Amino acid sequence: MKSKHFGLLPRIIIAIILGVVLGNILTLPWVRVFATFNMLFGQFLGFMIPLIIVGLVTPAIAQIGHSAGRLLLATVAIAYGDTIVAALLAYGTGSWLFPSMVEHTQHLAHVEQATTIAPYFCIQIPPILDVISGLVFAFMMGLVIAYVKLPTLNNVFTEFRTVISKTIEKAIIPLLPIYIFGIFLMMTHTGEAYRIMLVFVQIICVIFVLHILILLYQFCAAGLFTKKNPLRLLWNMLPAYLTALGTSSSVATIPITLKQTLRNGVSEGIAGFTVPLCATIHMSGSAMKITACALTICLLEGIPHDFALFLNFIMMLAIIMVAAPGVPGGAIMAALAPLASILGFSADQQALMIALYIAMDSFGTACNVTGDGAIALIVDRIFSKEDGDKDAL
Repeated sequence: MKSKHFGLLPRIIIAIILGVVLGNILTLPWVRVFATFNMLFGQFLGFMIPLIIVGLVTPAIAQIGHSAGRLLLATVAIAYGDTIVAALLAYGTGSWLFPSMVEHTQHLAHVEQATTIAPYFCIQIPPILDVISGLVFAFMMGLVIAYVKLPTLNNVFTEFRTVISKTIEKAIIPLLPIYIFGIFLMMTHTGEAYRIMLVFVQIICVIFVLHILILLYQFCAAGLFTKKNPLRLLWNMLPAYLTALGTSSSVATIPITLKQTLRNGVSEGIAGFTVPLCATIHMSGSAMKITACALTICLLEGIPHDFALFLNFIMMLAIIMVAAPGVPGGAIMAALAPLASILGFSADQQALMIALYIAMDSFGTACNVTGDGAIALIVDRIFSKEDGDKDAL
């Protein structure tokens, strides 16, 4: 119970503060101790990423495939499209605002290549397979298990998912604050931390505004489609939004989301299907945050960030985050694969992504689950209209 009261976010905040403070105090030999730890943890994280994809995406795809049908296809298509739109909104806004934010902090960057802090020793832990191979394998196995109905393989991958989830929960998550502490310790020692933290504060403010805009456009679209007052529809979803802020879990908020969706006039059958499904596949708030954070890191680190590259990243991200609700620590853990394989993020850059993302974790979850209510309204309107047309005939 104690660990629940002292969650990952406060531990990461403390790690960042301690890293900045001690970076000005500790001498280079002590800093190299944490550089060594970060090297080892980074190697372990790189080893785990393909296994995370196989262990989490395979059973998620298999589970969704069992519910094949027109209702499923319509819900998945709307959720996938909305997730991409939200991420593209983040990329467009970030391309407009973020370069000037980063440029205004250039006077704080006094980092020389010669100041790179080397670990005391290096150990290579090569992954069993690369990320793209893991993605292809996961989708192939998930689809085959779903449509051929292979219970033995399904049980194998379900148990493997437990292995991966427990590894994340018991190994990666507890060590993550130490890893982030080491990142900020080294950045402070080299003079880079203040610039990055200043950019982070500005980006968080932009992302907060973006998640409100996403909710507004989602419910305006739902209101236009159903001919109902969009602000009233959004207001009715407020209990789900507030519950998600407190729990930071789409799955834990399902009962409240379902109740408020029914209050908006969605039929019980449609709501009972779409709300649990969207809790798994609809990640508009999370995709928006990850895209904005990734673009920020690209600008800070001089990584290519053209539209074609990010479009590829966003489309893959929207697919791969079907595994996000099963990952302790949120969608960012599932997103590590496309961050590494498509954008070319190193382990240290992934750690910065995790720190920036988790600082706003509950707001992304709240955006996800509240938007589920908008999708349920649209799906209900589509199928109720079809049923009406059939009755007329």
